[in-house]
Amino acid sequence: MAPPTVVQVVATDPADPTPAALRALPALPRPSPNAEVKQDVGVSEVALSYSSPGKKGRTVWGDLVPYEKVWRAGANAPTKLTVTHDFSFGGKPVPAGSYALFIIPSEQRWTLILNRDPKGAGAFEHDPAQDVARAEVTPSSAPDRERLVYLFENSTDDETELVLDWAGRRGSVPITIDTKAIVEKGMTATLQEAWRPFFNAGRYAFDQGDPSRAIELLDQSIAIRPTWWNHWWAAQAQAKAQNVAKAREHADQALLLGKDDQTFQRFFADAVKKALASWPKS
Repeated sequence: MAPPTVVQVVATDPADPTPAALRALPALPRPSPNAEVKQDVGVSEVALSYSSPGKKGRTVWGDLVPYEKVWRAGANAPTKLTVTHDFSFGGKPVPAGSYALFIIPSEQRWTLILNRDPKGAGAFEHDPAQDVARAEVTPSSAPDRERLVYLFENSTDDETELVLDWAGRRGSVPITIDTKAIVEKGMTATLQEAWRPFFNAGRYAFDQGDPSRAIELLDQSIAIRPTWWNHWWAAQAQAKAQNVAKAREHADQALLLGKDDQTFQRFFADAVKKALASWPKS
């Protein structure tokens, strides 16, 4: 007996009108491949994503890319610049975030534009009201490059240059970031929260029945930043160690520091007041 015929069934989407033969085509290279370039500037990341068109024997400047018209600075989707902290673009302050990059080229000057482009419409619907910064750039001659490329050059902890290089022309715009101010702000925030590890450790020691160790740790927490949290647990630890006068001092501070705190007022204020009423006054 002949073996049974095996029929291979290929699932198709009935809503997809594309012929099966076309759906089976192999992956092909994109005419303008996606590209991305990133650069750390101090503690900030600067990134640019774009599609990279090729010359393909065409005249680029003044023809493929017309002069005096808004160009999306790449191909396909809008070119996007993303910076993780506030920065300056060609000397103009810009909040941290992602922006579309547009260019208005001319023979002697390029105008580089950062635009919010909230609809992602690109240069075809460029809305000047959404521009956040413009920078004037004088392009220079460069070795003829087949594909558009963006680079970050001359980077330091505070600055980098965004470079566009394509088809014999090259221009750059400085991107600067106040790294010192960012670091100082971060250190201040970190130091202001440094009370928490000592508080957590002191609270744990108190829960484990070691008031002496709890007092030591909570005193260190208070020295960094007094809060109702560390004062209230210090009060309880001092009371457990029979230091009632100090317990009352810490409880009074907890009431003072927690007077405008909703969490304290809702969950802890009554317990603090009850404890003060139960502890004898010296």
